[in-house]
Amino acid sequence: MSHLAEIILSAAQSLPEGGLLSAKEFLHVGSRAAVDQTFTRLTREGKLMRVGRGVYAAPVASRFGPRPPSTESVVQAITAVNGEVIVPNGATEANVLGLTTQVPTREVFLTSGRSRKLQLGNRMVELKHGNRWQLVLGRRPAGMAIRALSWLGPEQATTALKVLQTKLPEAEWIAMRTARAVLPSWMARAVSEASENA
Repeated sequence: MSHLAEIILSAAQSLPEGGLLSAKEFLHVGSRAAVDQTFTRLTREGKLMRVGRGVYAAPVASRFGPRPPSTESVVQAITAVNGEVIVPNGATEANVLGLTTQVPTREVFLTSGRSRKLQLGNRMVELKHGNRWQLVLGRRPAGMAIRALSWLGPEQATTALKVLQTKLPEAEWIAMRTARAVLPSWMARAVSEASENA
């Protein structure tokens, strides 16, 4: 194994699960072409996984053999490296909050960054650029509720908000009311009406 490959593998193995590597991090060790070729070779040998364009991660050793890193660990790594806000989409949030029994078949996240796809073994994870109002309260329950309402739409908002009133603590209701200025009109109105009827 080349010295460059050893350096890249050592860096990959020092990262927590889902930690990401890119060729730019190793340009002080070799030329861009050499670094790219080494990443390609290590991927072909199964020592690294290509997660996205120019982004790699180490497979995780398990008793059943190597597996891809978890989606959540990769999302956390992207958040840490790029400073993006990344949250589950409305369909996932609606399911988690018990507003639907539908289980999403695809892993889709909303991001403040650019839209792209990640390949984690045989799993495809989609990052879609989200609107500011969809990301405004991040991963807290009020943010989850806003994304769930967005997915459910205006027709189901009133019913969903009645269910959410039994699930969300008062602090989350206050956060949702505070965020009304950035929400779509129909959602801001629904949140206001639900608050008055509480």
